Order: sequence, then structure tokens, then C-alpha cells
Amino acid sequence: MSFFAITRATLAKDIRLEWRSKDAINAMLFFGLLVVVIFSFAFDPTAEESRRIAGGLIWVAFLFAAVVALNQTWARELRNQVLDAYRVSPAAANPLFLAKALGNFIFVCVLEALMTPLFIAFYKLRALGPAWELAPIALLGTWALVINGTFFAAISLRTRSREIMLPLLLFPISIPALLGMVNATTAVLSGEESAWFWIALLLAYDVVFTTVSLLLFELVLEAE
Repeated sequence: MSFFAITRATLAKDIRLEWRSKDAINAMLFFGLLVVVIFSFAFDPTAEESRRIAGGLIWVAFLFAAVVALNQTWARELRNQVLDAYRVSPAAANPLFLAKALGNFIFVCVLEALMTPLFIAFYKLRALGPAWELAPIALLGTWALVINGTFFAAISLRTRSREIMLPLLLFPISIPALLGMVNATTAVLSGEESAWFWIALLLAYDVVFTTVSLLLFELVLEAE
């Protein structure tokens, strides 16, 4: 099978399994909703303050919620010995990794689409800058989270406490991307500066870490 055929088949399988079980989506939605409600009780900002802090609150909530799904990325394959079968097959490792990353990207995007209106309602948000810039920020920021999360989930798969190990690996390496996402979102909401520097930073971050992850994943898979 070709690279794209393997990627497409694996992605379709993951989406089909998630559609049947809804384990990751339900867990992320519950966690994300809990964070939104807690933040709404903890903060009662004015409209101007909301635009300054909303970027941080939104992306921290998405990051924590995404970890719930990322922890389950390789769990089914480990339980059903899929990784062992894949490792002895002649198929390349990168299509498997790319399909997993794309699947996580879709799941987190669904979470963001459902949770963003709640943030807007709770904090009465309105963009003073170009609102369309939020689209590339969301896409690039989400990919930054899932590409590293998928890679580090594979690394921590067989550790004794993988639920704890993944955040310990993911959060520090995601700090540059998180800074870019928060500052870019805040720039659009407040309208005080251009977000394009931060968007360019996110793009560079995505290119670098996608390349590194694809180059190293075969070593990670063989080490399992």
C-alpha cells in the first residue's frame, strides 16, 4: 500500500472507532466544560480584561483537555497488539504516525468548535482586530499541540505511569507554541497589535516539530 493509502485507512479506522465509542470526545468535552465553569466562577472580569486574559484561559483549557485524548492515542493499538503487527509488517512507520496526528487534530478541532461559543458567552468576547486571523491561529496552534502530543504519547506508551508522563514531556516543549497561541489570540481580541509575528512563529514551530517527529518516529516504534 502507498503512503497515503495507509494514512487514509488508519485515519478512517480511528475516526470510525471514536464515532462508535466517543471516549475521547466525551472526556475532552467534560473536562473542557469543567474548566470553563471553574474559570467563570474564579474570574469576573470587565470587557477589556476579558480580551486580555481570554487567550490564555482558552488555550490552557484546550491544552489540558487535549491531553485526555492524546493519552488514548495508542491505547487501543497496545491492547490489541496492533503495534506489534505493524512493526513486523513492511509498511513504513510515518503513515501510522501521521494518521494518528490527523485523527487527534480532528478530535481537538471538534472540541474547540464546541467550546469556543461557551467561552464567548461566558466572557462576552468580541474581536477588536481582524477576526479571520483567529482561523490560522486555531489551526496552527492545534496542530502544534497534537503533533507533539502524538509523538510523546508514543514515547510514554509503555511507561508505568503514561498518564503522568505525557504531560511532563508535552507541557515544557509546548511553551513556545503556547506563548504564540496566547499572544496571537490576545492581539486579535484586543486589536492593539498585529498577530502576524506570532502566527509566523507558530508556522515555524509546526514545520520544525512535524519534521523532527516524522524523522524520529520510526526509532520510537522500533523501540517499543
